[in-house]
Amino acid sequence: MKKPIKMVVFDMAGTTVNEDNIVYKTLRNAINAVGGYELSLAEVLEHGAGKEKLQAIKSILVYSLGTINDQLAEEIFKVFLDQLKHAYEVEDIFPNANAEELFAILKEKNVLRVLNTGYDRNTAEFLLKKLNWSVGAEIDSLVTASDVPRNRPYPDMINEAMDRFDIDDAALVAKVGDSTIDIQEGQNAGCALSIGITTGAHNLTQLNSASPSYIIDDLLELVPIIEMHNA
Repeated sequence: MKKPIKMVVFDMAGTTVNEDNIVYKTLRNAINAVGGYELSLAEVLEHGAGKEKLQAIKSILVYSLGTINDQLAEEIFKVFLDQLKHAYEVEDIFPNANAEELFAILKEKNVLRVLNTGYDRNTAEFLLKKLNWSVGAEIDSLVTASDVPRNRPYPDMINEAMDRFDIDDAALVAKVGDSTIDIQEGQNAGCALSIGITTGAHNLTQLNSASPSYIIDDLLELVPIIEMHNA
């Protein structure tokens, strides 16, 4: 017998937050400026999406150079953080389509709503403030890349979320994200459902390559999936 979903762990950018790929555009600009590359946004998304951002830079450098250059990665990361802070201060950030409606529905159903992200805590909390979201209202918890020892695709952020609410079985948890590494994170945690969404970094074909439980095009599609799973 299936266990009912008690918690949904959502990625932020591209999944619950619409920031028009600012983070990956900024990442591309920093890598190209510091490293002298001409990487496209598609290449940056393919190799960096969903990852903690220093690790994303290293993955992209491996793609570009064939090897990791830690010093160059650190230099790019510093430029990236400075540029991203400015970008988030001046650019508009919005909830992704139907995110707030879904959060309200899940609350009515007593399903916990957790955000997790490859951002560090300072960046993630800045985004929440800009969206007028707060823990205890729109969401129940926030877990960031800087809160755990290992980042995606390791399950540490999901495990941390479970620990905060004394959930000891990942069969009670669903993960939703817009990149293959989000799906892999959910699978590695043993989540009952690991769901891709097409509103962000990776397209349908890329998401399918990770063998998700489902792929959705709109966050509200999650409601009947959970209802069917819990029936």
